[in-house]
Amino acid sequence: MPVKFSLHITKPDKNGDLPIRASIFVCGQRFITSAGHSIPSDKWEGQRVKKNCKNSRGINHTTINSRLADIEKTFNDFENACKINKTEVTVDIIKQHFQTTLGKAKSKPAIVERSFLDYFDEFNSDQGQKNNWTVATYEKFAAVKNHIKNTVENPTFEFFDEKGLNAYVKYFRDTKKMRNSSIGKQLGFIKWFLRWATAKGYNTNNAYLLYKPKLKTSDKKVIFLTWEELMIVYNFKIPEGKNYLERVRDVFCFCCFTSLRYSDVYNLKKNDIIGGVIYITTVKTSDTISIELNKFSKAILDKYGKIPFPENKALPVISNQKMNDYIKELGELCGINEQISVTHYSGNKRTDEVFSKFDLIGTHTGRKTFICNALALGIPANVVMKWTGHSNYQAMKPYIDIADKIKAESMNKFNSL
Repeated sequence: MPVKFSLHITKPDKNGDLPIRASIFVCGQRFITSAGHSIPSDKWEGQRVKKNCKNSRGINHTTINSRLADIEKTFNDFENACKINKTEVTVDIIKQHFQTTLGKAKSKPAIVERSFLDYFDEFNSDQGQKNNWTVATYEKFAAVKNHIKNTVENPTFEFFDEKGLNAYVKYFRDTKKMRNSSIGKQLGFIKWFLRWATAKGYNTNNAYLLYKPKLKTSDKKVIFLTWEELMIVYNFKIPEGKNYLERVRDVFCFCCFTSLRYSDVYNLKKNDIIGGVIYITTVKTSDTISIELNKFSKAILDKYGKIPFPENKALPVISNQKMNDYIKELGELCGINEQISVTHYSGNKRTDEVFSKFDLIGTHTGRKTFICNALALGIPANVVMKWTGHSNYQAMKPYIDIADKIKAESMNKFNSL
């Protein structure tokens, strides 16, 4: 725990109450300050005010202990964010964080000048807590921080005018060799931070609002398994010596039959399934959804129903990286080798590549496979959205277009008779 509370026994106030001190220790740096309340020593126990006790000013244990809990939580979150973002912590940073989040800055000490990256760290802590970021999201924004430092040695809000934003884009294009689609995502991240800083009153440079560089991109192809391909994978007999693929195949197919993302199937517990229905709150969007089991998903659950897994998990899900590798291997064994052309741009340079379909599939393919096949089977989009948690039709449009294409191609089969 980064915070410990104690009584300042040598400095009682005029009523004999002892000030409560907060000793905050984060990443090897210690800052000691007043917690903002005092209490007689006989009413203090275990770093908290005893129940039903109050100080000479009439402030009771609930109010004081609530303040202590707030300090504790604030710096638990701050320490976690600093470790994830690998933030260099100083006593002044701890002090400033205390003043800005828990109380007014005192006028006597000199004001600590905060840097652009200090504000970025506050953004990570603030938005991470507010939006319940996953570790992966914290890591994503830690990478953004490194990109900023690699673009300019001493970044400032003033730097990110049109010229500075052009330099930022050039760094991604020339140094990181990113595709335009990835550069667009990186611009979205820095604009998020700048919007937040503007709303907080830290930033007055609004050039980012009008900055829209021309980043030529191609429509992203939706890679999914057709029903025929899915059945091939589902019924595939795993060769001897490759038994590790059986569980991977089953988990992957379960995603294809339920629309669950990898993060949700990884966290799925046996007690999340009641009366033939999956009830979960999704990891990515925190949506609470219910998904009825069909005969395929039920068969997979039944196969593993009596096998105990850690944390009462419903299925034997391995790491995402390993599973992606094995899904590609499985796809190749199953003959999922349709040739797919992929176009991407880096600056104005167009690159066309051809891949075998098995090279493009992974855990993300399961959800897309469910949506495309559900729509192709004629299930209304609004029903599919109930299962997937999509909130608007715009997000479903690429899948609806695919379903329409499948429908047209199926009708054309009559012409070949």
